[in-house]
Amino acid sequence: MARRLGTVILWPVGMLLASWRYLWRTSPLHRIDEEGPLEEPGPDVPPELADDRLQGIEDGAGPYFRRHYSVRIAGSSMSPENLIDTIAADPNRAAPIEVAFFRKTAGPEGPLRVGDEYVVRMPGPWDGPVRVVARDPTSFRLATLKGHLEAGQIEFGATRDGDDLCFHIVSWARSGDSLSRLLYDRVRLAKEMQLHMWTHYCERVGKLAGGRVRGGITIHTRRVDDAPSA
Repeated sequence: MARRLGTVILWPVGMLLASWRYLWRTSPLHRIDEEGPLEEPGPDVPPELADDRLQGIEDGAGPYFRRHYSVRIAGSSMSPENLIDTIAADPNRAAPIEVAFFRKTAGPEGPLRVGDEYVVRMPGPWDGPVRVVARDPTSFRLATLKGHLEAGQIEFGATRDGDDLCFHIVSWARSGDSLSRLLYDRVRLAKEMQLHMWTHYCERVGKLAGGRVRGGITIHTRRVDDAPSA
């Protein structure tokens, strides 16, 4: 338990030291925070991918959060399909690698595919194991595995709206355990570092798409104290 506590405490400290320069940015952030009930429950994991290594929402602790990060990209000639193919070919092309690095641990070499597994390496003695549970032309979705800081799923997707290319990251998750909950929901340091990690990811996607962020980045968080059952 003492080792686990030290690990969880060192994670946000490492994040802070590695990502201090991302706490100041040129793109404005628009934050919307609400409380339940949840109108859109998270998607199901396909049964063939839901083994005993999966860390589902029911395995987590504390309130359930739906977080939606969205950005509009002006001046990009990419289609939503092109953008997601580019990210899926190498998730690190958009990742802020100083604070999050994707390393494939299961599956063939090449682009991200359903069934592949990755470890998201972060500062401090912490790894975030995930499995690809969905992939279509304009999105892919990851589910957490045992040992992850969170319990749930996260989706990366793109659409077109007029001349703008739109990119989003949506997560449906709880803290992985009571210690992770302490840092996320009580101390809030992990929450802020996670926010800056994914908003920076959105900014990098804008550059990867060859465009510019229009109107900043919107972060919509809904907290639900009654977590969905399995």
